[in-house]
Amino acid sequence: RDNKSLGSFRLDGIPPAPRGVPQIEVKFDIDANGILSVTALDKGTGKKQDITITGASTLPSDEVERMVNEAEKFAKEDKEKRDAIDTKNQADSVVYQTEKQLKELGDKVPADVKEKVESKLGELKEAISGGSTQTIKDAMAALNQEVMQLGQSLYNQPGAPGAGPGPAPGSDAGSSGSAEKG
Repeated sequence: RDNKSLGSFRLDGIPPAPRGVPQIEVKFDIDANGILSVTALDKGTGKKQDITITGASTLPSDEVERMVNEAEKFAKEDKEKRDAIDTKNQADSVVYQTEKQLKELGDKVPADVKEKVESKLGELKEAISGGSTQTIKDAMAALNQEVMQLGQSLYNQPGAPGAGPGPAPGSDAGSSGSAEKG
């Protein structure tokens, strides 16, 4: 049911950075002889670490068969677990991005809009800490809806680029030339 560890290594020397900024490229390569090579590269620093595992396929055939049968037996459950983990990770990311956006925008966000976003943010955090996958998805959708409203409210504020009523059609407001003849 669970994974079998074949080996491990550390990729050290990654400088501190905000979540999502470091880019780590991981490559897995297995050859015809069952030799597994894993390489991790930090694209920012160029630091690289790798490991080669030669005994990756030395399990007895009955053990392999048992593991395959278990994998088939638990495939649906594993898919549901993976979906739950992916949903929770996505929700964590939405929480992080929304909090970051609120902090960056500060007082530019109207108080009523900010209150609604913070309320939905709290609901999503609660769902993450103890809700079902569907509850998390629903809370995430509700928060995303409020964040969209936040974006709209910023563009509808007076003084915002493109905000407010523009010149009436056919008016010469904003024209750079003079229509008078002299």
